[in-house]
Amino acid sequence: MWKHIRNFTILLLIAAIGGFWYISRPDVAQVPMEKLVGPSPLITDPREQMFPTVAVAEIDSWKAGEAPKAAEGLIVERFAEKLDHPRNMVVLPNGDILVAETKAPPGHMGKGLVAWIGRKLMDKAGSTGPSANRITLLRDADGDGKPELRSTFLKGLNSPFGITLVGNTLYVANTDAVLSFPYKEGATSISAPGKKVMSLNAKLPNNHWTRNLAASADGSKLYIAVGSNSNIAENGLEAEKGRARVIELDLKTMKNRAFASGLRNPVGLAWDANGVLWTVVNERDMLGSDLVPDYLTRVEEAADFGWPHHYWRYTDFRVKPRMEEKRQYERRPDYALGPHVAALGLAFADKAKLGGAFTEGAFIARHGSWNRSPPSGYDVVFVRFEKGRPVGQPIPVLTGFLTKDGKAKGRPTMVTVDKSGALLLSDDVSNIIWRVRAKG
Repeated sequence: MWKHIRNFTILLLIAAIGGFWYISRPDVAQVPMEKLVGPSPLITDPREQMFPTVAVAEIDSWKAGEAPKAAEGLIVERFAEKLDHPRNMVVLPNGDILVAETKAPPGHMGKGLVAWIGRKLMDKAGSTGPSANRITLLRDADGDGKPELRSTFLKGLNSPFGITLVGNTLYVANTDAVLSFPYKEGATSISAPGKKVMSLNAKLPNNHWTRNLAASADGSKLYIAVGSNSNIAENGLEAEKGRARVIELDLKTMKNRAFASGLRNPVGLAWDANGVLWTVVNERDMLGSDLVPDYLTRVEEAADFGWPHHYWRYTDFRVKPRMEEKRQYERRPDYALGPHVAALGLAFADKAKLGGAFTEGAFIARHGSWNRSPPSGYDVVFVRFEKGRPVGQPIPVLTGFLTKDGKAKGRPTMVTVDKSGALLLSDDVSNIIWRVRAKG
């Protein structure tokens, strides 16, 4: 009798192990990446996962003399080093560059097993530890591509990210509020306290904690990109109040509204040469390695991109209720950047002077996947535009961030164009800002 019980127990244990392996095994991409990017990507059938594919690249930071590989006709050089997790950047009218040195706020993933696993993954990806919570000024007055001045411009912030200048007022987006500071051209620091302009939802969990900023051409309005706190609103829609959207704030009346919604995690935010606002968005997880493409899209007034109920106007059957009646009114994104690439940085080429193919379009930094097999992203690409719309396949600008054995030398984060027309890229893992210029 005991022998039968023991044998039955062993069989149950084997079945349990086998079942766990089956539901937790990595999902491998089945479609070539070139079919998953562009204006008309292939949207495959979802392969729902109980556990995400975990493929976090270990860090093997750039050694002295090493650098990413630049596209033909371009040169990449180190602009600034030994920063503390550099992320967003803005170029001031006098050419000074402000850099947000920042990480996620403490406990942003909340509590529980899922949060614990998330912290372990972030630690492996080099994204944990206390945030510097400052903005640093870099000044290259002689234009030699090396800043001769580095100064702490603002400190004591709360996971700052978005930065924009309107007249003599500098706006900074902390994770929980937009602040304003008085600015004087040429200043190397600001000691005045920030004035709260608007509170932002940063209640835990606060997984997508970055808040980006863009100001209208006339300086009358701010646009604030705020990501969701979750994958598919699993914490309830009430927790997503004021999130997963781009907010428009009228600086005269101080009234705000959702300018565009249904955006899971909009990060890069920039105006094109025609005065149209664009963003890059990180889409949802756990539908397999071929879904869902992150994207580049116009941010149009009252546009709804479907999150959490829909993606690319397809229904996510995990979300209840399904809200099928609203799907026909939702906006389809303009351009797919590939699934799980973690597109962050966005800058348009109208002020760049890289020449060749890089004259009309957008530079996009793809931070790199943590949950896809094979990995995706880990590069900077250029998306060509024709008649104001993105076309074709992405063109590589900077590659080599991921080694052949799957280790990350760095992770491309945010991009901007300096006063000389060179492209600047923050690399938040290696703590470097790279500068890309045309040969000659």
